[in-house]
Amino acid sequence: MINTDKNHKHIYDANGKQLCCTEENKNNPQTNVEQSAEDVCCSTDEKVSKKSNERSKVIDKISVIRMFLPGIISLVLLLIAIYLDNALKPEWFQGWVRAVWYIIAYAPVGFPVIKEAFESIGKGDVFSEFLLMSIATIGAFAIGEYPEGVAVMLFYAVGEVFQTLAVTRAKANIKILLDQRPDEVTVLENNQPKIVKAESVNIGNIIQLKPGEKLGLDGELLSETASFNTAALTGESKPDTKTKGETVLAGMINLTTVAQVKVTTAYTDSKLSKILELVQNATAQKAPTELFIRKFAKIYTPIVVLLAILITALPYFFVENYVFSQWLYRALVFLVISCPCALVISIPLGYFGGIGAASKNGILVKGSNFLDVLASIQNVVMDKTGTMTEGVFKVQEVVFDKAFDEKKILEMVNALESHSSHPVATAIQEYVGDVNHNIPLENIEEIAGHGLKANVNGKELLVGNFKLMDKFSITYDIDPNSIVYTVIAVAYDRKFVGYITIADSIKEDAQETINLLHKLNVKATMLSGDKSTVVKYVAEQLGIDNAFGDLLPEDKVNRVKEIKAKGGSVAFVGDGVNDAPVVALSDAGIAMGGLGSDATIETADVVIQDDKPSKIPMAINIGKQTKKIVWQNIALAFGVKAIVLVLGAGGLATMWEAVFADVGVALLAILNAVRIQRMKF
Repeated sequence: MINTDKNHKHIYDANGKQLCCTEENKNNPQTNVEQSAEDVCCSTDEKVSKKSNERSKVIDKISVIRMFLPGIISLVLLLIAIYLDNALKPEWFQGWVRAVWYIIAYAPVGFPVIKEAFESIGKGDVFSEFLLMSIATIGAFAIGEYPEGVAVMLFYAVGEVFQTLAVTRAKANIKILLDQRPDEVTVLENNQPKIVKAESVNIGNIIQLKPGEKLGLDGELLSETASFNTAALTGESKPDTKTKGETVLAGMINLTTVAQVKVTTAYTDSKLSKILELVQNATAQKAPTELFIRKFAKIYTPIVVLLAILITALPYFFVENYVFSQWLYRALVFLVISCPCALVISIPLGYFGGIGAASKNGILVKGSNFLDVLASIQNVVMDKTGTMTEGVFKVQEVVFDKAFDEKKILEMVNALESHSSHPVATAIQEYVGDVNHNIPLENIEEIAGHGLKANVNGKELLVGNFKLMDKFSITYDIDPNSIVYTVIAVAYDRKFVGYITIADSIKEDAQETINLLHKLNVKATMLSGDKSTVVKYVAEQLGIDNAFGDLLPEDKVNRVKEIKAKGGSVAFVGDGVNDAPVVALSDAGIAMGGLGSDATIETADVVIQDDKPSKIPMAINIGKQTKKIVWQNIALAFGVKAIVLVLGAGGLATMWEAVFADVGVALLAILNAVRIQRMKF
């Protein structure tokens, strides 16, 4: 039996195995039935895809043409008028006819700007760029400079369209990267597939996911195994294989056989929804540079208007052959040049581009202010477990006193550790096996930075580090520092039982991370609650500048304070939850593996969606490149405007130079700002 999915994109046999429609399968010898079905499937898919793409392109072209239409009409009328003025010179094209023609040419591009100026005044923003352009162009008409009045507004309007397109593209890039949720999903009702709207699916419903389809909601995998492309969430397209019972997230693409997923989270509460909301709200957090430019523009624009009035009026008292129209023209040129749109548009666009570039690489930055913070980071302080190491512990050896029943003690340790979320608990459970829930644990207590304590059959059970043994005055006859691995000490009935050694492996890109940080002149420091010998061993392997182990949460805070006291900003990298005091103290809190915890997404300033530490220097580099582009735009805008302003005030610059100083510089700044989205980090 042969089945096709709802979009005819794939063909499956009775067991749900994909038969065709992949590039590598097209040339494989298959049965006649399969091959003919494939031809139909792939042909249909190509036709549907082609039609969809063509329709999308047509819609985009129509939208762009509509945006440019006023400018096109204005340009055509302006060119005809200039031709009549300078070439044909007909008698009828004079006086009020000529004036009306230029007013009609001005209307498509000028009236919307004048309307915006009045609306801005109504909102309390009197000295806006719209008012400047309106005064300048209406003034040009008042002194008979019709062609230049139309030309200035035309180029300004065209520049505004290009700015709009650039901002729209930047926003669209981020949304396309993140909003990977399908509108519809296939739900199984009485073992029958039914296509429904994704937002109408309830928790507990079972979704059927075919190869090539995107998961619409977070859930638990019911199938034995399935491979997923997680690029939409992590920026990493390498297949991620999940097994039965594991969590799968909205936006993941099924790569292999038909899979079934039990929905565990509402559509609006999925990780992808939270991530999308985070990035969309990121622009609300403004960088200091961006805030300064906005405040500057509000002060700068009134001053410019005042200077323009002075340029018109003051020469009357100092110039012998004062001509009002001549000085008014200079003042109008001055107004056009001084329009701050290049700064007001390109700088936010630069920061937005930086956020988009980070998102594209699986790094979520909660605001443009944090891009500035990342750019100035001089110290990266990191946790060890789960950041530079895999966080997957395995028991290496069990060394217990022969006077104790090893199996019985291990069962008690396993039962107590099951109340902890630390990776050590998982390692012990994997070694011991299923937890024996019949063990009578009482008065369970977690002692921060030390371990766990409980009573079993009226006797005290301690499981943790050797500081826990010291805290409860348990004597032992071994030197903890002589053991390289992480050690879990055990005491029962006030007697030292022995210890369990656990090892963790270093992440494959950890070495690359430290090398890249050093290239960026950033110092790396490792702080961990793990034993000092383990921490120093990992630090030596990776070339980390400083490393400290056996630290309690308050010890980490003190170490970070010491680093900040020596000078330089600090970024702390950890899980964003357990190290909350350190995250709050640091200039930027970076969370690793943010997809694993809702709390992480809420508390961290920067969230690295996969567990790759190499994204830490990448985030810093993106911050540096964004800041560089922003300051390039500031220098370009102020530099060109300062030169042309002086020339304009002295009568050496015309409206055409003014147009370049305003619209031309704005377009160059926008192109420079968009450049960051194309960079490879």
